[in-house]
Amino acid sequence: METPDKTTLVAQIVSAFASRPDATVEAIVALTTRLTQELSAGSATAPLRAAAAIPVASGLTPEAAVRRDRIFCLCCGKGFQMLKRHLGAEHGMTEGEYRQKFGLPDEYPLVAPGYSERKASYARSVGFGKYSRQPSEAE
Repeated sequence: METPDKTTLVAQIVSAFASRPDATVEAIVALTTRLTQELSAGSATAPLRAAAAIPVASGLTPEAAVRRDRIFCLCCGKGFQMLKRHLGAEHGMTEGEYRQKFGLPDEYPLVAPGYSERKASYARSVGFGKYSRQPSEAE
């Protein structure tokens, strides 16, 4: 079996890491730089140790799970704009059960803040929430 070249190895490892929901741009760049340096130095085992040291997604804290355009499920680590449907379909939980399981306050968001703001802005722009009819004159 032919061994892949160094560029292919780096691409495969970085690609796998980048697909994680908690991977940041800075972490991806740092990993790419470190792998390139390690492989250039001739160390064949460094990429395996670097990949194994990455924490699992289920280790997210509630604070880290809420991002501007994504909210991550604390059960499985997958990112969504809204969690309600995912919780019911994948985990068989209601919003209350999810909050109770992880000890979250009632105010804890289950919708990504950026998504919520976009939807609210659109609703305001089309006039939802305003009573536009004129009152009729009672005789």
